Amino acid sequence: MFLTISTTGSAERPATDLGFLLHKHPEKAQAFSTSYGTAHVLYPEADAERCTAALLLEVDAVALVRRGKGKGRGGAPDAALAQYVNDRPYAASSLLAVALSAVFSSAMRGACAARPELPAQPRPLRVEVPALPARGGPGLVRRLFEPLGWTVTAEPVPLDTEFPDWGDSRYVRLTLEADTLTLAEALRHLYVLLPVLDDAKHYWVSPDEVDKLLRAGEGWLPAHPEQKLITSRYLSRRWSLTRQAMERLELVRLAEADDSDVEEIDNAVADETDTEEKPTPLAVRRREAILTALRAAGAARVLDLGCGQGQLVQALLKDPSFTEIVGVDVSMRALTIASRRLKLDRMGERQASRVQLFQGSLAYTDKRLGGYDAAVLSEVIEHLDLPRLPALEYAVFGAARPRTVLVTTPNVEYNVRWETLPAGHVRHGDHRFEWTRGEFRAWAAEVAERHGYDVGFVPVGPDDPEVGPPTQMAVFTAGTVKEATAA
Repeated sequence: MFLTISTTGSAERPATDLGFLLHKHPEKAQAFSTSYGTAHVLYPEADAERCTAALLLEVDAVALVRRGKGKGRGGAPDAALAQYVNDRPYAASSLLAVALSAVFSSAMRGACAARPELPAQPRPLRVEVPALPARGGPGLVRRLFEPLGWTVTAEPVPLDTEFPDWGDSRYVRLTLEADTLTLAEALRHLYVLLPVLDDAKHYWVSPDEVDKLLRAGEGWLPAHPEQKLITSRYLSRRWSLTRQAMERLELVRLAEADDSDVEEIDNAVADETDTEEKPTPLAVRRREAILTALRAAGAARVLDLGCGQGQLVQALLKDPSFTEIVGVDVSMRALTIASRRLKLDRMGERQASRVQLFQGSLAYTDKRLGGYDAAVLSEVIEHLDLPRLPALEYAVFGAARPRTVLVTTPNVEYNVRWETLPAGHVRHGDHRFEWTRGEFRAWAAEVAERHGYDVGFVPVGPDDPEVGPPTQMAVFTAGTVKEATAA
């Protein structure tokens, strides 16, 4: 990737002032390490009349694949080849924008300790980008840059010069020229608009990207005619983040129109007042749903299969209607943590008689699990490889056979609602699968039919009309002995 910034000057105001603004000496070639390669800064020309600074970004393709882990363009599971065959080393993108921010951070802030008067001075600027992906073509390039004071030349790059009938590619050779902008303004324009034109980012867009956008867009984005498109593309079309950014930009616009500060406009609620109720964590809602189902089933002796660190066991102990509680897990470390959480070594004799923890694998039948009223498999099945599910099924439903079995598992359809979850990723690194509502119901129905159970389903958490609840729970109830034998 390659980008140049040029300026002209005179003996009284030399063009080499660009070196002071960029904090990079014109007589040196410097290299800077980035997360995905090496950024080189050099000056092809530097005298009083004309000075050009070049930023060359050498992309480490291996690091890009290893660190990406499916994030951003070319990382989707159905486009694995695109991780290795892509335009990243050659065309300006979010990689170049991040390098601009890292290498010229002081210049973007408008800071120059050696010559503090320079950053505020407009100067003739010429920016050239030989290969820029432009989803929207030259027309969109002009719509984005011209309102900011740039004269734009966006020359389409043909797909193949030897075959002109093939038409143009989505790339342009970009030249920007302006006389009324400061260098800091120019760098902030490029930082935002390069990935906007590419319409992709090489990293997952998290909520802090809103702050980055507003910082770089200060002074120009609130009044830009393409504000909505810029905001949406910069935030990778994440509607919740886009809405948040648009609301904050509207506050800035109102404050500027009223010649006041944003804090004076956005003062409906005092800083120290917290009137918004905090949402109940999903883990708490899950335990509440499980307790409700166990009480409805009249269960007194309960197995927590895959008890982990003992959160559900702790909740069960608080209700005296559960007279015997057994936590089972294959991990001794988890059982040790659960023991500490429950303070088993300091628990009174009567309370201690209600609970026990022991190690066991749900892939094998275990005589210790027989004869209980209910068993809970809370967020357990998704941690098993699919070929091992039949063994768990027989150990619980066929051998132990409690009257009631509760199974909870993530609803993969709801994953699109998690703002911090990268697209295509599961909720936990150890999840071997995550099922849709249809897949979970089909599995549960087959298990119930094979082992003589009836099964119903309960949503856990907010039940989204489009994608359902975040957690799905199946409630299995054993039929009569005759029904079970027939099954």
